Amino acid sequence: MSEIGIKKSELDTPVLWVDLDLLESNIAALAKHFKNAGIQWRPHTKGNKVPAIAHMAINAGAIGVTCAKLGEAEVMAAAGIKDILIANEIVGQQKIARLVNLCRRTDVKVAVDSAENAVEMGAAALDKGVEVGVLVELDTGMHRSGVQPGAPAVALSRLVHQTPGLRYLGLMAWEGHASVDESLPWKHAEIEKSVNLLTDSVAMCREAGLPVSIVSGGGSGTYLVTPFIAGVTEIQAGGAIFSDVSYHQWGVKSEPCLFVRARVTSRPTSDRLIFDSGFKTLPDWAGKPKPLGLPRITSIGMSAEHCTVILEAPNDTIKVGDTYDFMIGYGDATVFLHDQMYGIRNNIVEVVWDIQGRGKLR
Repeated sequence: MSEIGIKKSELDTPVLWVDLDLLESNIAALAKHFKNAGIQWRPHTKGNKVPAIAHMAINAGAIGVTCAKLGEAEVMAAAGIKDILIANEIVGQQKIARLVNLCRRTDVKVAVDSAENAVEMGAAALDKGVEVGVLVELDTGMHRSGVQPGAPAVALSRLVHQTPGLRYLGLMAWEGHASVDESLPWKHAEIEKSVNLLTDSVAMCREAGLPVSIVSGGGSGTYLVTPFIAGVTEIQAGGAIFSDVSYHQWGVKSEPCLFVRARVTSRPTSDRLIFDSGFKTLPDWAGKPKPLGLPRITSIGMSAEHCTVILEAPNDTIKVGDTYDFMIGYGDATVFLHDQMYGIRNNIVEVVWDIQGRGKLR
């Protein structure tokens, strides 16, 4: 039976749902923010994995999407997204073969941080008669992927530009190490320091005669600062579309709109509630979920299938079978656990989206 049109209270639990009014408002506000900053918006889809939401962002003004995995990009391309950045290295013969085939159907750009990978990718693209767009990735302080800023970035950029089958587009970096609590006094200065390493390398590449057209970076944890640093052309922030407990700690101003609805299944004591939503549904390792509408609580604990909430004071009014919404702790750690996301407006199910990007690990 279709669940379209039923009340939220009639949904079985646990269930992942999004407030459509808040979702649309967040997308509009983010699009306006980046437009006011004079910068392009390419929201990351690794957290939401739903092509329909990507289309909503594009309709609001985004130029395309960012993906973490080739499999996610294939999902977005199949849904009609025409401009995709895979902000990751695509390595290995099997993945490169899929990548160059995908380039036949849509405009795909990828990150590169090694000469060997660039040469292999160029040869595969040349064999298929396509070009792969490439951004050289820099390590500007996060110490994950990326070549060092400065001369190493210029050298790899020159190699990419000279490699048949590749279309050199510019540079990217992610100042993710500064995506931290907004109250930390060093945060904004660290963002500026990191992004300046990127833009200084861009200047060096241009001085070397390299055609840099894209300078990509920024995320939801840094979106209040990075767009206003001269030289950046596009921002990859996507998590702020949903917002959540973690993003609010990082300074995101959009409204949390993604929730898990859970049911009380046990009341062993007057200060303890057991819900049907453990870490397989509502993980807490990357941010504690926040229950809405409950009295003051002392703690939340997760096991595989159970969520244990300890109240600050005894309460006998909450009954077995009652349902409550939890603001998710971190979208990236939550959405991929679910098969579907329910879009709800005025407490009525308006749409049910398959989470098509889940499980796309390759």
